[in-house]
Amino acid sequence: MPADALLSPTTTDLTCIPSVPASASQVAGELVLVLGPGEGEAAGVDPAAWRSAQQRLGEVSDVPVVVEQTSDAKGGRRVTAVPAASTRDEARALGGAVGRFGLTLDGRAEVVVAHPLLADAGLIEAFVEGVVLGGFRPVHVSMPAGTESGQRSAATVAEPGALPARRTMLVTGEGEGVVERAVTVARASLVARNLANTPANIATPQWMAERARAVADRRGLRVAVRDEVALADEGFGGLLAVGGGSANPPRLVELGYEPADGAAAHVVLVGKGITFDTGGISVKPAEAMAMMKTDMSGSAVVLAVIDAIAAMGLPVKVTALLPLAENAFGESSYRPGDVVTPFGGRRTVEISNTDAEGRVVMADALAYADDHLDPDVVIDVATLTGAARVALARSMAALFATDDELAGGLRAAGASSGEPLWRFPLHQPYRTFLESSVADLDNAPGKAGTITAALFLAEFVGDRRWAHLDIAGPGRSDDDTGLLSEGATGYGARALITWLEGMDR
Repeated sequence: MPADALLSPTTTDLTCIPSVPASASQVAGELVLVLGPGEGEAAGVDPAAWRSAQQRLGEVSDVPVVVEQTSDAKGGRRVTAVPAASTRDEARALGGAVGRFGLTLDGRAEVVVAHPLLADAGLIEAFVEGVVLGGFRPVHVSMPAGTESGQRSAATVAEPGALPARRTMLVTGEGEGVVERAVTVARASLVARNLANTPANIATPQWMAERARAVADRRGLRVAVRDEVALADEGFGGLLAVGGGSANPPRLVELGYEPADGAAAHVVLVGKGITFDTGGISVKPAEAMAMMKTDMSGSAVVLAVIDAIAAMGLPVKVTALLPLAENAFGESSYRPGDVVTPFGGRRTVEISNTDAEGRVVMADALAYADDHLDPDVVIDVATLTGAARVALARSMAALFATDDELAGGLRAAGASSGEPLWRFPLHQPYRTFLESSVADLDNAPGKAGTITAALFLAEFVGDRRWAHLDIAGPGRSDDDTGLLSEGATGYGARALITWLEGMDR
């Protein structure tokens, strides 16, 4: 399974059928019925088994429970009882549990879902997203025996940690289009997870640039990759400073999607791409460093989003910028006290903490977007501040926006997609915290961390409509539960796709 299979995660095959199969012999492998309240008798399930299911259902709140193994004239069935769902979040949670249940079947069984929620298109979409997300397991990455370290990019082998159910059939009269859209959106989250979970000795800036080229090739996107020589020639001082201490030099990837029939607007997406973050000379403690391979989650999300919207053919022009660097320490590392000039020379930055590196590389990309791309809207995504995680924990991301309409649209998209966003203020009095005695800006003033980080980025977007998503909290999961697996979550991908879908309305 080559490395680019990370861009095509294994998921259950979701289809719609008009009615519950009468016998297990009508499907390949084991038949598992997932039935909503009151549907057991209608589906021909043994009454005693269904009564047992209902009794056990009263003992749970929001997850399905496998309750009985039956065998009757219609064939062997496992019956799973699930509670009702009336909201998108409830439907998504139920779908996640069904997806997780499918992982226990060794990739063989076919799951049939009959439930009242399948009469509503919006609930079907959310349920399908849940099935795909809950049925995901991070890949196991390895290299064949005898592979030399210099060959790691080409030799990477990725295998799923577990396989989802072979097929999941939904008993519904709704069209396949509802399911197709939901699968595409959910798979974007899985692509982002796969990329961000790849170990940093493999997922270097060059490796991520190669994955971006693979996406461009399969979707017909425009792509340009600036290496360290081009970055120096064009003055991308932030990337060169942060990536200077690593043996893996930085890259800036630019991908472009433009619909054939014209675009409603031009949106630039910028994703923080720190492929590993030691903190640099301001080194992190060991316990804080363990998950830092996922500090490129922002770039993984942005790459997954442009891949998905190109597949969907959305009528909006999108440019994706991935500023990629490894924040290591060595003889050429940038230092506290250094003064760095990001792209365009509009501001100089005093480095008071090398562990506040994400905003420094993003300054390059944001300034480049403002100077050269002429976007209608700029949105960046980053695992930027620990302060955002402290404020909001793991269940929602911090949102900053230059206007209420943009903020409202993104918040609505986040609520609909199950990725809530909480708006923080761009509180201008705090701009004074960024003042430096030796440069225009201080990269880490140490006060109001989430807000001052956003105010720092705002210095590089000019007068553009701009939004900033700080996903430091929900971008990583410590647990393997519900819709999430341990590691990167791909948070923000579904919200951004949903928001982009609304650009032509």
